[in-house]
Amino acid sequence: MKQVIFYMLIITIICSACSVRKRIPMGETLYNGCKVTVVKDSGFKVSTKSIRKQMEKITISKKNKMILGWPYKVWAGYLIGETTKQKGFKHWLRDKFAEYPVLGSTVKTKLSVDNMKGYLENEGYYRSKATGDTIVKGYKLTARYKVTVAHPYTINSVNWKIDSSQLLTRILEGLPDKSLLITGDRITLDKIKTERSRVDLQLKNQGYYFFNPDYLIAYVDTSLKSYKANIYLSLKPGTPQKVKRTFVINNIIVFPNYTLLTPPPDTSLADLTKLDGILIRDTIHNFKPFVFTKAITYRPGSMYSLTEQNKTLNRFINLGAFKFVKNRFEAATHSDTLNSINAYYYLTPQKKRIIQAQIGSFAKSNAYIGGQFNVNWLDRNIFHGAEAFNIKNYFSYETIPGDSTQGNANFRVGAEAGLVIPRFYTPLNLKESNLFPPRTRFTIGYEWFRRQQLYTKNFYRFQYEVNWKTKINKEYTISPISITYTKTSAFSPQYQAQIGDDEVLRLSNLPEIVSGSFFNYTTSSTFPNGTNVFYLNANAEAAGNILGAVTNAKTAYSKTITGSYFAQYLKADFELRYSRKLAEDVYLANRIIVGASAPYGNSKFLPFARQFIIGGSLSLRGFVPRHIGPGTTQTTAFQQIYYPQVGGDYKLEMNSELRFPIVAPRFKGALFVDAGNIWLKDSTLFSTTGVLTKDFMHQLAADAGIGFRIDITILIIRVDIAFPIAKPWLPQGQRWVLPAVDIGNNTWRAANLVFNIGIGYPF
Repeated sequence: MKQVIFYMLIITIICSACSVRKRIPMGETLYNGCKVTVVKDSGFKVSTKSIRKQMEKITISKKNKMILGWPYKVWAGYLIGETTKQKGFKHWLRDKFAEYPVLGSTVKTKLSVDNMKGYLENEGYYRSKATGDTIVKGYKLTARYKVTVAHPYTINSVNWKIDSSQLLTRILEGLPDKSLLITGDRITLDKIKTERSRVDLQLKNQGYYFFNPDYLIAYVDTSLKSYKANIYLSLKPGTPQKVKRTFVINNIIVFPNYTLLTPPPDTSLADLTKLDGILIRDTIHNFKPFVFTKAITYRPGSMYSLTEQNKTLNRFINLGAFKFVKNRFEAATHSDTLNSINAYYYLTPQKKRIIQAQIGSFAKSNAYIGGQFNVNWLDRNIFHGAEAFNIKNYFSYETIPGDSTQGNANFRVGAEAGLVIPRFYTPLNLKESNLFPPRTRFTIGYEWFRRQQLYTKNFYRFQYEVNWKTKINKEYTISPISITYTKTSAFSPQYQAQIGDDEVLRLSNLPEIVSGSFFNYTTSSTFPNGTNVFYLNANAEAAGNILGAVTNAKTAYSKTITGSYFAQYLKADFELRYSRKLAEDVYLANRIIVGASAPYGNSKFLPFARQFIIGGSLSLRGFVPRHIGPGTTQTTAFQQIYYPQVGGDYKLEMNSELRFPIVAPRFKGALFVDAGNIWLKDSTLFSTTGVLTKDFMHQLAADAGIGFRIDITILIIRVDIAFPIAKPWLPQGQRWVLPAVDIGNNTWRAANLVFNIGIGYPF
């Protein structure tokens, strides 16, 4: 049967090919692509394969798509027929499934040969050769090229041709240690262009506003022996005099209520407010003047600098108060302001008040999935200092599919008010980056949380934090005050009956205050699409220190404030990710998470809401949350349902994932392994089986699996299938269960395979 289908396919292709051949215009051929042969001179190493691929890319004509030599899209075009309409079903068919034939008469081998020689010269392979011709076989024409790659030239020296202008002297002051043209490197056009851009930036930061890279010219002298060349850089002849002059800032004028409908005349200096040398035309007093003096990083009288200009634009954009930000510079016209320029900033404010409603789904690290409905109200520039005041109301429902807690779904209703101020409000002496404005946030909120059939928790929260960046990839957050008050009520009769017999349930429902401070640091690679990409997120938190000192708490649960137990602990954790690009769209992604804490004084363990958790679609994907650890514990159904959290005071997690395309670019796959566990400092929650010991490395859970990702541009839908390969709750020596894997056994699959559905990559 398979042979019959195969032969029928071959016959169909042959017949269809004949159909295409008959429709080719008389005397014409169909372009069948090119064949490039690459040879190189002796005495140097180069990948002829990579050069051949590049030569194929830069040929002028591109052949039609084919299967086994059959131009199926050309055949489809003849089958569908012509249409003059630019819409409709027939036009759509032609656009999606058909191609016009690329005829042999359109192939210009001489142009392709010129492209090849030009490319090789730009890469430093001077005096390389290329030839091209064509050959016809049947009704198809093939282009043939032969490329001889000459020995590359390296940089012998870099010299500047000095003239009488001060400009070249300025260039040479900073050139030796910073030049991108380094002796011994292969000469390439890209390196010369990059060096011109570097010099351009250096000069623009020294006041040469009208300079640009096109005013620099480079000569390459290849008359030396041993394949070395001297590079000579100079100003182009006829460079205007104003290009050679430095400029200082004369006036800085800001239009903070700019609109294209009624643009104000920027030649008029009437109705201007002046503060710290900056002129502001805000006739409706929409913004306080200090907003602009803090955003603009330079002042009148300073030398023009492109870097300061970009910093100022970035600060205006990141204020969040303006929809459009643009600026321009213009040479001052008065005789007493020679060599000076005026700076104009045109700022279009965002809409002051907006209200938005959102509905969507989510997936959490603890494996809960659900839906949420939000209503947000935002008031921008509420106090005329670019502040943002936000009120958020939300309702959500969440559950864990297939888990023992599925009958105990969660409902949340909450409200939160937040004020964001784009500057520092802190007694700490924090240095402000000129590139990004800092942000001070005040947040107050309330949440009603119902665990179906169990209880209701009421959360009251206040937080004061300061966030800032020192670079585009380095961000810091400090929260000097973070207070959460939790009160549990509305116990179901079923749950009420359990509390009296279980010490953990009694402790987990005490009124609780978590009052402390935290610090967060995040950094990542500057280029997220590079070969090597890393990401680091580090956190440190302390709670109950002041309350513990005031009350002299020595033993757990011995002291209260306003009738509520307060938590005391120190906690730190970090997450490090590293991704290596192995090939086009093939990546090896890795992650390690390490967390540790020290509950003390008034606490035996971390508050349940602060505990480290593990397992689920974003963690160990071969284990359902609440089923791993802590330590060698195998949690019971009672603990999984009734405990607020199955977590720990310590955590170690490692993940590695190979990501690759299946059908590019939408459908991708992954192979992965995960390992890790959590542990406790104290035996109160899960007896001694959950306590961290020196044998913790022998208590790691591990899993392996395969994943599929569908990239629909706006989001990535992820499906992971995993199974355990190490179970820490089994006796020592029996924890590695890889030999027992039996994919073909229904019973094994039902007991071990875990399906995870998520949005986005797990890390």
